Amino acid sequence: MNKMIKILVIEDEKNIRNFIISVLNAQQYQVIPAVTGREGLSQATSQCPNLILLDLGLPDMDGMEIITKIREWSSTPIIVISARIQEDDKVLALDAGADDYITKPFGNSELLARIRTALRHSNRLHIGGAIVNRPYRCGGLLIDFEKHQVTRDGQEIHLTQNEFKIVSLLAKNCGRVLLYDHLIEHIWGPYSENDNTILRVNMANIRRKLEPNPAEPIYIFTEIGVGYRMAEEDPI
Repeated sequence: MNKMIKILVIEDEKNIRNFIISVLNAQQYQVIPAVTGREGLSQATSQCPNLILLDLGLPDMDGMEIITKIREWSSTPIIVISARIQEDDKVLALDAGADDYITKPFGNSELLARIRTALRHSNRLHIGGAIVNRPYRCGGLLIDFEKHQVTRDGQEIHLTQNEFKIVSLLAKNCGRVLLYDHLIEHIWGPYSENDNTILRVNMANIRRKLEPNPAEPIYIFTEIGVGYRMAEEDPI
């Protein structure tokens, strides 16, 4: 099945590029390599890949510019692979339209898991609402979007309206980082103050209700300084 999936790899460091290509070839993905930003943009338009792996530090142009240009015409999932570890860089990349961000060095298991998540999310968006509204299931936690109901191990969990909105948004984007600003705007509206305090308070309440041990969450993870990520759902 992976033979039908094309992945564009825009990476100028030869060792890393070869490592990624080797990992992807072993999973039978079709790999389209590109060494420069301009080559990557050309391949993105001509080859129509299903997913793009993008290094930010390219020799001819900044990766942020590539994300912006691609987002002018395409919703193809973009996973940034970068040595930049600052939170601001992660936020800027995700704000510009990247779907995920992996920091170098990384292992093949993490890379493949992030790819599967991005492709799964893209597939949901293209198939339509019936898939998106399917209940979320993960390790005993069930979120039924249509019934507005949350249970863990069969026991109903009572959430406030805003708490349910937060959990639903994270669950529908499980495996992906959602920025603090995106969550605040989605829940409290575009004119709400850009203050993370109310979001942190709600998240503390959500974890107290959802997590077996709120100090060691297994469902909702914090990307410090960036946002929150919901655990991937159980395979069907």
